[in-house]
Amino acid sequence: MLILALSCPAKGASAAVLRDGEVLSTFSAGDAMTGSELLLPMAEAALRSAGAAMNDVDLFAVTAGPGSFTGVRIGVALVKGLAFGRGKICCGVSTLEALAENAVPLPGLVCPVMDARRGEVYAALFESSDGALTRLLPDSALPATDLAALILRDCPGRPVTLVGDGVAVAEPIFRAAGIGLFPIPDVLLPHSAVSCGRVALREARAGKAVDGEDLAPVYLRESQAETTRRFGKQ
Repeated sequence: MLILALSCPAKGASAAVLRDGEVLSTFSAGDAMTGSELLLPMAEAALRSAGAAMNDVDLFAVTAGPGSFTGVRIGVALVKGLAFGRGKICCGVSTLEALAENAVPLPGLVCPVMDARRGEVYAALFESSDGALTRLLPDSALPATDLAALILRDCPGRPVTLVGDGVAVAEPIFRAAGIGLFPIPDVLLPHSAVSCGRVALREARAGKAVDGEDLAPVYLRESQAETTRRFGKQ
């Protein structure tokens, strides 16, 4: 199965082409302002580098949230168009599960965290064992102190691997709560189209792929603009 995976839920963007689980090519951009604009050119470049064309793709994948409202919306809209126009299937992958996939070679608890602003993080919790992830907590938006309390309650005494752009927010709070932390290479911290593609492959094999028209973003909470409009009408 040839997979084109795209990721731009936070700073930067990346595109990858995989055949089943093997990476054929990958491109990335680290500029938060232009990453989403480069998403389609990077996808086309990744396909050319892999010796493939857009019509050769069997499965389109994208990190569908949570994350930046603009980045998630752009990524999902692009994949909807690419898949629907070609009658192909697609997968909207949890950004947090894709982040956890970065750390799948490391056994134990993996906690992906993203800075959600407003004093909160987007987070989940997984158990990594024998190269596979088992979900322990659903994707949520919550204060990092509440996340630490949940882990202490459900997994007392166990160290955690943190991954994602919310590590700087969560790490001091976890340490203050007495949660042990495993170190992880910086290269495994950011979101990755490669990890998105690998999660999408599992979901497609499990029958969870959808048509382009059914792909939808997952925001977990409303945007600041929506909040302002809602309270402004009261």
